Amino acid sequence: MEAIQVHFEAGYLLHVPAQVNESTLLVLTLHGYGSNPETMLRLSTPSVGEDCIVASLRGPNQYYAGGVPGGDTVAYNWGTRPHGDLNIRLHHEIVRTAAAQLRTRFGIAASRTLLMGFSQPVGLNYRFVGTYPEQAGGIIAICGGVPKDWEEDKYRAVTSPVLHISRSEDEFFPTDVVRGFPDRLRHHASDVEFHLLPGAHRFPSKARAIIHDWRARFFG
Repeated sequence: MEAIQVHFEAGYLLHVPAQVNESTLLVLTLHGYGSNPETMLRLSTPSVGEDCIVASLRGPNQYYAGGVPGGDTVAYNWGTRPHGDLNIRLHHEIVRTAAAQLRTRFGIAASRTLLMGFSQPVGLNYRFVGTYPEQAGGIIAICGGVPKDWEEDKYRAVTSPVLHISRSEDEFFPTDVVRGFPDRLRHHASDVEFHLLPGAHRFPSKARAIIHDWRARFFG
């Protein structure tokens, strides 16, 4: 198929605390397949802390939820497997551009920028930080996977802390697979914390305490 270059407008929802200074954390959070930035902002903000700047990025692909054309509910995603390379490039461009704009706007350093994702974008986020490790001070991954090519040398060393939370009854990521994630991640990431919580493929309510503790230890 022939390719053309077009301008694409990405979007995000923003939570800004009452007080912002150079020690404020900037969290870029990405929703899962079939979700939306409104839902992810609602789940992410209390999980990381109301005192953080939280930008909930919208996936670039849209469709009517339930497969009903003209329906009331629109859902978004980060792409499909047959177009993997394009999805990776687009994800990276969206994250880099949003991060740069928000860091300039609020005066936040890259070391105070966290990249967070639920489900589908988790692997994309790992690819991003493995390609641009200087762009994120930490990674929070929930109910997602590790890229199949993560062990390859095309990814750089990641010194920023990684927090990965999986579920024991996840219908997309079996327990015997997720138990291997910590060792796989450590191929490039030097500081990996892993938790396996009971439950299915849902954003876990118990993740809040884990994230708050992890944040306090690494970012104050």
